Amino acid sequence: MPDLLPHEKGFHVSWDQLHRDARALAWRLDGKGPDNGSWRGVLGITRGGLVPAAVVARELDIRMVDTISVKSYNHQEQRDPEVIKPPQASFMENGGEGVLIVDDLVDTGKTLQLVRDLFPKAHFATCYAKPQGEPLVDTFITEVSQDTWIFFPWDMALQYVQPYRGTD
Repeated sequence: MPDLLPHEKGFHVSWDQLHRDARALAWRLDGKGPDNGSWRGVLGITRGGLVPAAVVARELDIRMVDTISVKSYNHQEQRDPEVIKPPQASFMENGGEGVLIVDDLVDTGKTLQLVRDLFPKAHFATCYAKPQGEPLVDTFITEVSQDTWIFFPWDMALQYVQPYRGTD
């Protein structure tokens, strides 16, 4: 069997699928907040968490929304994460209790561990989880194998792809 190309061990997520998964995440979180089921705010981990965080905030009617910017990838190469923009101070009060932290994916868990250390009482939710990072997320929708690359819609463009076997 020939070596697989990167896109052949990939999980391709369309805009529609991401929207459905983010809504499913919101439904799973509905009524689970510590304040009579409510959440104090939504904190999206940029950049991948922006879209699911916006959908979750809309579905749960949460108006307090902010971001924490963490850089852990340079294209497809993962490195040690670093916070390059913290959220407003009110999100950090009381260890983040009542704050819902949303990202698109937990992979190795390095990004979530960094954010979890800053917000030990927050609730962490992702649309997708890989086995290495799964223990760090409280709620997720879909598990994906560790060796699968997830192609998100913001990384994709429609283009011709050669057939797997030959060109005839």
